[in-house]
Amino acid sequence: MENQINIDQKSKKIKLNFKDSKYATGRRKKSIAKVWVKKGSGNIHVNGKKMIEYFQKPNLQTAITRPLTISKRETEYDVRCSVKGGGLTGQAGAIIHGLARAIVLHEPELKPTLKKENLTTRDSRAVERKKYGHRKARRSFQFSKR
Repeated sequence: MENQINIDQKSKKIKLNFKDSKYATGRRKKSIAKVWVKKGSGNIHVNGKKMIEYFQKPNLQTAITRPLTISKRETEYDVRCSVKGGGLTGQAGAIIHGLARAIVLHEPELKPTLKKENLTTRDSRAVERKKYGHRKARRSFQFSKR
């Protein structure tokens, strides 16, 4: 009995009930986020952890809550996301995109305000590939005249 309790404490997975929620996907660079939004008290969970534990940089934390702050709904929705691929910044961008789309599904009248801030559109910028004969994507090798 004691071993079972310790295992549950070690995993720290939070079980959340999201039966009557709206779902949307968000993408940024190589990251893909699945976002579920439902009426609640403003809790945000990413990959089974609280957002503050997963994203420890304060600028990423404020960026993720941006769709909620713009629509003035910080304490009205509970958010659960699972995100994979890419780095932390790309994952945060994917969550922002998915969260904005899920909020629009919940309340369609918020679409113009979120669209004006470019939160519902996918940010298509990605790393440019390296070309042959160059050091990087555009940087050439050093040229010497003599």
